[in-house]
Amino acid sequence: MASDTHGNAYPILPDGEEGFTVEAARMKFGPGMLAELGGDALSLGMTRVALFTDPRVAATAPFAMALDGLKRAGVDPVVFDRCRVEPTSASFLDAADFAREGGFDGYVSIGGGSVIDTAKAANLYATYPADFLAYVNKPLGEGIPVPGPVKPHIACPTTCGTGSETTGVAIFDHVEKQVKTGISSRFLRPSLAVVDPRTIDSLPPGAIAATGFDVLTHAIESHTARPFRSRPKPESPTARPPYQGANPWSDIGSLQAIRLGGQWLERAVNDPDCAEARDALMFAATLAGLAFGNAGVHIPHAMSYSVAGMNHSFTATGYETVDPMVPHGISVVLNAPAAFRFTGPAAPEAHLRAAEALGADTRGASPEDGGELLATRLISMMRATGLPNGLSALGYGEADIPGLVKGAAAQQRLLTIAPRPVSEDDLRGLYADAMRYW
Repeated sequence: MASDTHGNAYPILPDGEEGFTVEAARMKFGPGMLAELGGDALSLGMTRVALFTDPRVAATAPFAMALDGLKRAGVDPVVFDRCRVEPTSASFLDAADFAREGGFDGYVSIGGGSVIDTAKAANLYATYPADFLAYVNKPLGEGIPVPGPVKPHIACPTTCGTGSETTGVAIFDHVEKQVKTGISSRFLRPSLAVVDPRTIDSLPPGAIAATGFDVLTHAIESHTARPFRSRPKPESPTARPPYQGANPWSDIGSLQAIRLGGQWLERAVNDPDCAEARDALMFAATLAGLAFGNAGVHIPHAMSYSVAGMNHSFTATGYETVDPMVPHGISVVLNAPAAFRFTGPAAPEAHLRAAEALGADTRGASPEDGGELLATRLISMMRATGLPNGLSALGYGEADIPGLVKGAAAQQRLLTIAPRPVSEDDLRGLYADAMRYW
């Protein structure tokens, strides 16, 4: 088992966890799959559907294909096109109001992770009405478990990064507290993921880069997570958390996603005519979603939530038509080189495997070199695809570090998945290291 070769910052517990649970999403993949959406909806018992999207996607040919397919199958779709890129608590509440009033028996989401997450939240609050913070992860919310299954949901990603089509997580920007957080439950995992790689043909290079690096960080964080056998045995099978730590199942998807990203991401960004590269990234995104939805993500994602939550003035390349914000993939990957240098000594073999899969030259390297090789390869790819040079390029400086740390420290659900403990002092050093890379 590859995962058992992780370091011993979190040692294997002799009387601890012995198994892991796999709840993989149903998925179909291939060009033109959106045309079959009507039949998919009928197979799940849908007759009146809430169709979630955003204004940009609503104007595209793939959305028109999906809408036509639903209607031709006799399904009644009602479009909600007010999904916000990087959703907020307010936009989630708006979507939930729409869902409650519509009398829907199913949900379809066509868009990036923001759209898919919005549909998950709307489905939840329409099915089990509650105060908004009831289901939100602690400590920002009450963390009440989702009571049971929600209505069927078909998720159709149009970006090559989120993996949200295969996970039970919905992320939003808690504007009042200047941090991102979310809702996590196995019941939020979509019933079916329909992945049509033709949906990203019109994405600008900057959006390909931002979402593509989200793929890579999902996969690398999953592969370098603490081993599942380092956790205490749950009191009951139902108490096993969604994020279980690295395991043989998650290692399969995460390593292949890293290989695909290392091989094709730069080409997909810099050669808009290379359909092969974009197809590969779409498949990598789904693989990474299957992996991190089972193993979990850790420090780069935990750090990202305050990076995005405290900055609503940055305009990223490729996102000029939406309100200023830090796209999720950028808010994550700018932390990643610093984070993997930090975690490398705790899981050296895993970091070396990830570096090699990403395309680093590991000839003659020892496992102890893994974290640095991984960070160096990521930085090279960031430069080649025009990403900002660290957090300082977003406008952050030393004075912002206390606020950034406060937001990251609240993400204990993620930080506990890291292969070594992470203190607030550690986070201060990580944010300082992430300010500039070249």
